[in-house]
This record gives sequence, C-alpha cells and structure tokens, in this order.
Amino acid sequence: MSERLLEIDGVSKEYRLGQINGRTLQHDLASWFARVRGKEDPNTKIGADAARIHNGTLHALSGVSLNVDRGDALAITGRNGAGKSTLLKLISRITLPSEGEIRIHGRVASLLEIGTGFNPELTGRDNIYLNGAILGMNRAETTSKLKDIIEFSEIGPFIDTPVKRYSSGMYVKLAFAVAAHLDPDILICDEVLAVGDLAFQQKCLNKMRDVAREGRAVLYVSHNMRTVAELCNRGVYLEGGKLLYDGTTERAIELYGGSGIRDLDRDLDVMPRPKLRGESIRMKRMCMKNTDNLEYPMDSAMEFTLSGVSNVSDPRLRLRVTLFSSMAAPVTMTQSDPFEIRAGESFHLNVRMPLDSLAPGEYGMKLSLLSGTPKGKSSYYDTIDDVGHFVILEDAAVNAGFKWSTRKWGHVRLKPLEIH
Repeated sequence: MSERLLEIDGVSKEYRLGQINGRTLQHDLASWFARVRGKEDPNTKIGADAARIHNGTLHALSGVSLNVDRGDALAITGRNGAGKSTLLKLISRITLPSEGEIRIHGRVASLLEIGTGFNPELTGRDNIYLNGAILGMNRAETTSKLKDIIEFSEIGPFIDTPVKRYSSGMYVKLAFAVAAHLDPDILICDEVLAVGDLAFQQKCLNKMRDVAREGRAVLYVSHNMRTVAELCNRGVYLEGGKLLYDGTTERAIELYGGSGIRDLDRDLDVMPRPKLRGESIRMKRMCMKNTDNLEYPMDSAMEFTLSGVSNVSDPRLRLRVTLFSSMAAPVTMTQSDPFEIRAGESFHLNVRMPLDSLAPGEYGMKLSLLSGTPKGKSSYYDTIDDVGHFVILEDAAVNAGFKWSTRKWGHVRLKPLEIH
C-alpha cells in the first residue's frame, strides 16, 4: 500500500468581498474613497460565479476531500474560477481553510506565481539557499544540490545577479529548478510553466515525471490538456468550488473539455456565434432523436433535426459538422451534399451522422451553414463553435476484446489490417 503524503478532509474556503484592510495602503484608500462616494469598489475582482456569493462572501471552495499518495502525478482540472489555485494555496499554507483540515506528511515545494518565495534583492544563488532553508534543509544539503540546480536552470552566467533583473522566463527556470531539485515530497506547479519556452516546458515535464517515479507526488494545474495527459496518472475535476470527480486523467480531461451543453433539445438562437454574413440564414433549434443521454455505441449513428430561418435564397447550401476532442483539438469534419433554400422560408433538416470510425470518448460539436462555389471556396452564413457534447461508449465486442484508450491511440479507428 502506498504511503499517504496529503490528506484533505472537508476543506472549505470563504473570502469576504470588498473588505478593506489586508491589501496595500493605496488599494485600501481607493476602496474607502469609492465606498464613501457610493461608487463601485475599483479593486473588487469580477468573474466569480454569482451562485457562490452569499451576503458578501465568496465560497471559493466547499467541502473538498482528497488524498494524495507517493507516486501520484495528480492533474487538477477545471475552468477559471473553479477553485484550483485556492486549493493549491491552502496546501502550500499560504492561506488557511475556513473549515476542514489539511494534513501534510513531508515537505512541499510550490510554483504558484512567478517569483514566489524569491527575494528580488538577492542573487539567484542566495535565493537557492533561501528556498532550501524554507524547505527545512541545512546549508550543506542545499550545497550538494547547487550544481544540478544551476545546470538545470540554464542561467549559469546570471546566477550571481540579483533576481530583480531576471526576465519572467529566467524567474521560472530558476524557480522550477530549485523546487524540483530540493527533494520535496510534494511538488506543486500551477500554470507557471506557460511562461517558459517549449523546450524548457518539455524538460520540466520530464523532471516532474521523474519526481513521481522516485516515489514523491506532483500536483499539476494547467489549461494545456496535452501536457496534463502526458504527465499525470490521475485527475480530479473542480467546478464551482466543489470536487465533482476523482479518478482517471482521461475522464477528468473529458469533464473539463465537455462541461458544455448536454441537452437533447437545444435552443441555438441564444448561443453565441461570430459575426459572419449578418442574419441572412440562422440556425434556431437542434433536437436529438435517437438517444436519451447523448451516449452512443461504437459504429452507431447520431440523428437530429436542425431548424432555422433564411432571408436569402441559395441553391448550394451545405451543413458542416466539425468534431473536437476533449482537449479542444479538431478530430474530423463531415458535411452534407448541397441543398436549396429559399428566401423567407423556415427549414427543417433531418440529419443522420455516422459515428463509425470514432474511438470511445467525449466529443464536442461545431455546426456551420455555408455555401460552396464551383471552385471549392466556402462562404459561411452561420456557425456555432460549441453546440454541445456527446460520448462514444467502449464496446469490447466491436473491438474484439481490445480496450481503446484515446490518450494513447488517438481518436480515429481505421479498418482492420489486411494480411495475405
């Protein structure tokens, strides 16, 4: 049985919105002056889910329970405002929970923001020793790691320069090198690697993978689902401050990418779309026909009715469907043969879309109405980027016992090989 490094038991975190005292004097004075004039606080952060605000209090996290063992590479997924960064700050002891308990067995190294834990007036070398002391290491232990840290960071010529003169990329390189090499039991990384170049990002991913293999734990937050799938062996999904899923990385990614519309009867008229050719042709409603929960067996078909209205005539109109993976990457596209539509008429299209050759997993849909010219050019009338999501179910009979994994094998199933 694996050794437990982290136990999170019923943790909640609340913040009082618009509270004066706790920021810089300049921020507090601006908030106070706006309040006495009856104006909106200029320092109040927006974008939080209104359902999580009660009596001027934001419930950033609500009743989260989670365990992390040695060897776990845990992906923490969720949209902006889900509570990911708040959870990591609680684990890092930057702030305290309002309710619940967090038990940590070992040392924690965190990369939450660029320069966290660094003194800008000190050199890179001095900050390495400072971070080692914060982690509870003596000078001799830190010295034994010094050469590896400097080599990994790739900033050797500047190691004796005050870090206030570093670029954001240099900050990240040194910060990650320090956090990864000072033997933390739990390594936390929150999106900060996005600042580094691609080669260094891959280098960091390889190092985090090594950390997990050595029997330590990695907590990783990123909106780059490719790196999440590549690194992590377990995933959790947060939404609205609540932990909704704890299990495989693949399913956590699907929940993150598929947290859109799953209704069988969809009002397309209210969905956002880019401004194309005005309101000449507009999709109004999409009604799914041959499913109860938007889950389809392998090698089946999706059937739906698409309704709309046209203010122009077009003899070469087409319906195009583009499918996206749970990582928002295009998977495939299909479209109808040309059909005619007349001005001032409503239209009702009965659509059947074969799903054979799609691998099991969750997919997003994009719908477009467009006109094609004889030379092959496309002119779009209406398009909706995220119409909704559906799932292809695993079927061992279809796969002849082979279990498909979209993370490893892709999203398209070719026909069986022919051997003569």
